[in-house]
Amino acid sequence: MATEREKMTAGQPYKQFDHELIARRTAARKQLRAVNQLDDNDERNAGYRKLITDTGDDFFVEAGFKFDYGWNIHIGDHFYGNYDMTFLDTCPITIGEHCYFGPNIGLYTPVHPLNALARSADVEMGAPITIGDNAWLGGRVTILPGVTLGNNVVVGAGSVVTKSFGDNVVIAGNPARVIKEIDNGATGNAAVKAKWPWAF
Repeated sequence: MATEREKMTAGQPYKQFDHELIARRTAARKQLRAVNQLDDNDERNAGYRKLITDTGDDFFVEAGFKFDYGWNIHIGDHFYGNYDMTFLDTCPITIGEHCYFGPNIGLYTPVHPLNALARSADVEMGAPITIGDNAWLGGRVTILPGVTLGNNVVVGAGSVVTKSFGDNVVIAGNPARVIKEIDNGATGNAAVKAKWPWAF
């Protein structure tokens, strides 16, 4: 018999007021409140890392980070997150390497039923969020349950991402749509190096 935590992580209907889940949410909230007050960057980020399942070695988040559990958060190496990010990690949130997140980012995996009777019965599910390598999310981006973004994706500030997108695109809007393709091949990289040679 699967636990409520196992059902939750698998995206199956689960009881959100299960004692184990309540205890973890309460503990995470209490610890995050203390960690978010730390002025020292190293101490604050060490505190975040203790609560998150796994991160890369190069991990930096500004103050104001919030999440439900930390159990389902997986972040690759070379990650920067700006102020006031909220990750609702009912289901796995997986972020690749070399990702940059602006302020007030929201990654939301929980799903509530459309049917009012089911909602009032506290039925909850979720769907994972996966973000590839080299993503840049502008400020106030919201990503909804079940979304997968490929590698090298840029998301414009204020966008609401309701569906998945592949590699090498700029997306923006509500709902987000492709507004530009990015040349990450030899030609595009040569142009970047020619424009900013000091950076390489």
